[in-house]
Amino acid sequence: MAIAHEAGIDLDLKAFDKISRNVPHIASIEPAGEHFMEDVEYAGGIPAVLKRLKSKLSNTLNVSGENVYQIASQATIYDEDVLRPFDKAYHKQGGIAVLYGNLAPDGAVVKQSAVSQKMMKFSGRARVFNREEEAMEAIMARRIKAGDCVVIRYEGPAGGPGMREMLAPTSAIVGMGLADSVALITDGRFSGGTKGPCIGHISPEASSGGPISILKDGDIILIDIPNRKIEVKLSKEEINKRFKNWKAVPPKIKTGYLSRYVKMVSSADMGAILS
Repeated sequence: MAIAHEAGIDLDLKAFDKISRNVPHIASIEPAGEHFMEDVEYAGGIPAVLKRLKSKLSNTLNVSGENVYQIASQATIYDEDVLRPFDKAYHKQGGIAVLYGNLAPDGAVVKQSAVSQKMMKFSGRARVFNREEEAMEAIMARRIKAGDCVVIRYEGPAGGPGMREMLAPTSAIVGMGLADSVALITDGRFSGGTKGPCIGHISPEASSGGPISILKDGDIILIDIPNRKIEVKLSKEEINKRFKNWKAVPPKIKTGYLSRYVKMVSSADMGAILS
């Protein structure tokens, strides 16, 4: 969305979810899948991917000077398991899902293709941390138990600053065998290596007064990926009451360019662009 903004193109977060709902998951690639990128190359490469997805694509011009349909028509699919047909896809939907609810009014993102079927719907107790380092300390000390939902906030575009990547805590949770019993939500971001029910880009972020900022330990977090929902089990009255007493955590950096960035950056759902 940030790239689209620079190009003057109007692109909404919901577009990514719409595409994912309509394009099946045909290639299961590491780190969350079972094949490697080189397997895709051996199976025919990106031209073969275009051939498989041809019915879903527009016939646009490619940098090679050929259009998409020309490239797709000339391609050969050498491995039907690496690049599966639609009726044998790994998942009926694509890798990304965008969730909404009282915890993320402006949206949140999850890599649903890396979530087990067991964890597609989850209800857990919030374990709240204001920084990644606090969460890592608790995880490594084995204070996170099955049924917990780790909440890492103040790591969004303004809070990070720069929307820090939560690969360390998510990897630690997976490494401890908790990927099928513990969820993690954050206003920060994830890398492509993330596995399990890890929901990021929660918008608005904590630094901007998003609902994630008023969560407390023990709050019940409800995650429903098939129905695109993420909620905290609190009444509107309780949420409003907590906001009356809420004060943002002071920014970590108060001088220089990053302090200016904190004041100017937009929410993740807008691409974390400078306003």
